[in-house]
Amino acid sequence: MAAAEPGSFRDRDSRVVVTDDAIYRALSPEGAEDWDALAASSLLAELTSRGDLIGTREVEIAVLGESQDLLPTGVERALEHDRVPVVSYPYEWTFSMLQDAALLQLELGIAAIDAGLSLKDATPYNVQFQGANPVFIDVGSFEKIDEGQPWVGYRQFCMLYLYPLLFQAHKDIPFHPWMRGSIDGIQPIDAIKVFSLRDRLRKGVFLHTSLHARLDKRANKSGPGSAEANKTTREVKPKQIKAQLQSMHRLVSKLRWKTGETSWSGYRQSNTYSDNDDKRKQGFVGEVAAEKRPGLTWDVGCNDGAYSRIAAENSERVLALDFDHATVEALYRSLKAEGNTQILPLVSNLADPSPALGWRGLERKTLADRATPDLMLALAVIHHVSISANIPIADFLQWVRDMGSTLLIEFPKRTDPMVQALLANKHDGANPDYEEGNFERELERRFTIERREELPSGDRILYLATPR
Repeated sequence: MAAAEPGSFRDRDSRVVVTDDAIYRALSPEGAEDWDALAASSLLAELTSRGDLIGTREVEIAVLGESQDLLPTGVERALEHDRVPVVSYPYEWTFSMLQDAALLQLELGIAAIDAGLSLKDATPYNVQFQGANPVFIDVGSFEKIDEGQPWVGYRQFCMLYLYPLLFQAHKDIPFHPWMRGSIDGIQPIDAIKVFSLRDRLRKGVFLHTSLHARLDKRANKSGPGSAEANKTTREVKPKQIKAQLQSMHRLVSKLRWKTGETSWSGYRQSNTYSDNDDKRKQGFVGEVAAEKRPGLTWDVGCNDGAYSRIAAENSERVLALDFDHATVEALYRSLKAEGNTQILPLVSNLADPSPALGWRGLERKTLADRATPDLMLALAVIHHVSISANIPIADFLQWVRDMGSTLLIEFPKRTDPMVQALLANKHDGANPDYEEGNFERELERRFTIERREELPSGDRILYLATPR
């Protein structure tokens, strides 16, 4: 059955339709004209062949079924897109992922102008990652250039790309809570409050933040009745927009985030378990992945991605998740250097995962609603979830069971040094459910235990379990 994608309603000339087998796009008569202009240029084939633009082809409108009345002016044409294996959102990306998406957005805008086209918006939700490769998915964003108009996506680019990057690069302020808090991004009048007078002298900050905020304040004081008066009457030529895009590209490309060291940097190499334990864990993961050959594997608490890489040898795709931004940033950079399109690294906290957001809570979905795993790796993570975040073991196991995922989980006993360190900060008798016998009982209520192996240190146990 065809269903309109809830998060695609904002463009009144283009709407995404999802079926079990394909991703389609419905186009209005005006949207169809823009598509014809893109298809007639060399740009479509060039961007698609480079992997910068999602593969797209025209199909019969009948594939939309009852979804042919999706657009206010009717549906004129239908397109089919290649499917993105895992949909991710900007508030789950690392700094370099957001930066690479921004640079792709700008490069496509420049290329569009050269082809007599433009991009009608500038939102990172139009970009997805295939592993470490960003790809633009909104073909409907290309339109015939409107002579004389300024860069229409400028404000949106600042709010959703530039300000988050500036926050992280110049102030080391994580952008994720800001972007998760507002689907439209960071307002200029809020962004300027973050920067000191010295910061405002940095390249690009004054022009795109301070000046932008002043214009917003002036517009707010003038009131809605003066909207027409505030519009510029100066015509902007395409070459001027191109120069603006190129200037922004230079600014964004020079931004750097010095991640520094965190308590999780190099954690896998410096943690308390032995080399023998680590080697056996690697072997166990490799054996399970080779046996199950999952379509999608989640590696929760992935750290440096060592086990993600092992799982990837026999998985179609791997989602590498960790809450530590610096650690995931390092993983992304290494995957990008390799040209890896199989492993997607995301910043994600199991105790506070990405919620449903936007209109009716449907524009942005939870991670579990976007990509259900066939196999979940939960190595050296349950003690942090249970003891640090106080999430009951039964709740964690039920969450995995509800997704129908096979589970490879490591249980560190109370004798494990890391578990003892976590419990040392708590009162006697804290977390009574964190006990080997209780863990196995709760696991067996929801899963069939296929394998159980105690690691050489004697402090940790590996389990392979399939849902009942």
